Amino acid sequence: MRIDVVTIFPDYLAALDLSLVGKARAAGILDLRVHDLRDWTTDRHRTVDDTPFGGGAGMVMRPDVWGRAIDDVSGVAGAGGAAGDPSGVHLVVPTPSGETFTQRTAEALAREAHLVVACGRYEGIDARVAEHYRATGMRVSELSIGDYVLNGGEVAALVMVEAVGRLLPGVVGNPESLVEESHGAAGLLEYPVYTKPPAWGDLEVPDVLLSGHHARIHRWRRDQALRRTAARRPDMVRALDVDALDRHDLAVLAEEGWAVVDGRLVADTPDVD
Repeated sequence: MRIDVVTIFPDYLAALDLSLVGKARAAGILDLRVHDLRDWTTDRHRTVDDTPFGGGAGMVMRPDVWGRAIDDVSGVAGAGGAAGDPSGVHLVVPTPSGETFTQRTAEALAREAHLVVACGRYEGIDARVAEHYRATGMRVSELSIGDYVLNGGEVAALVMVEAVGRLLPGVVGNPESLVEESHGAAGLLEYPVYTKPPAWGDLEVPDVLLSGHHARIHRWRRDQALRRTAARRPDMVRALDVDALDRHDLAVLAEEGWAVVDGRLVADTPDVD
């Protein structure tokens, strides 16, 4: 996979040289390139923004500068450039006004060959940029990592690149660790995990995990995942496929205040929202 990140603060993305993503980058599993948007400016002040039409506070990032940058890093024809196929590129724009970035989103993006991540600043990128590239046939996703506002798209880009990059074959040492983690195919939060020492202060590791009985351990972990999800993310419980749950699963959820009504899981107490 190739990922191009365009930003006015390239040093912000230095963290991508660390940990598993950094190793994948060094090993050639991930072709990750970070670019300075100001390299595509044409004035001596290297201007990337201007005042918003219609008035209002803040500044808006210029579409002409972004257009030159995206054309170049994506290989799509710019002024005087050679033609490229826009359908082979997926433009990702981190923005608090975008659709929510989830694990399913990361999985979908991990199947792409080429991502271009456009990190906005100030009041954001001129809306014509996303509109233009959609019209060319390029896939464009405006994505939010949560219901809050950051100073720019760099933090969100770090989140997205790591979430996508760790899904690429060869990045995570043990692929099985991707199976049971939070927000995986089971639709649950991950169960609590423990390591040595077996006793720490007055707290001990649950006996079942020391038993060596793999079936009991699996069932305990499944139960804990169900209970944790019910307590922390009722929205995820509502989204579970009832047909994919066994009787024990349903019994555990019943203990946590959930019942099956008309083929759906619903909270049987008004306190669960």
